Amino acid sequence: MVYRKMWQGMNCKEAEKKIPSFLQDDLDGSKLEEFVEHVENCSECKEELSIQFLVTEGLERLEEGNNFNLQEELLMKLEFAEHRINVHRMLWYILLCLEAAVAAAIIIALCVVFRL
Repeated sequence: MVYRKMWQGMNCKEAEKKIPSFLQDDLDGSKLEEFVEHVENCSECKEELSIQFLVTEGLERLEEGNNFNLQEELLMKLEFAEHRINVHRMLWYILLCLEAAVAAAIIIALCVVFRL
């Protein structure tokens, strides 16, 4: 079974509301997956994400006085989010396999007990 949660997808209004949460690493699971998928497929929301990231991170970096490449940092943040999504999918798949193994063990045990 392929991991794929059924959803209608995130619209632009929902995605824009989630940008601050994404920038603060407060999105997990399906919300993170929906957000990243939407931003990667919607140029307007990706631009809004870039603007908000540049403003929040840029102001912070200016106060620190460090050199920075915010465009590259945003790409790295999106790549890290995709990595988290892949780890979540892998853990979900492992959980499914373990549940199947437990179910099979129970069936085998019942067959042995009842000599089926």
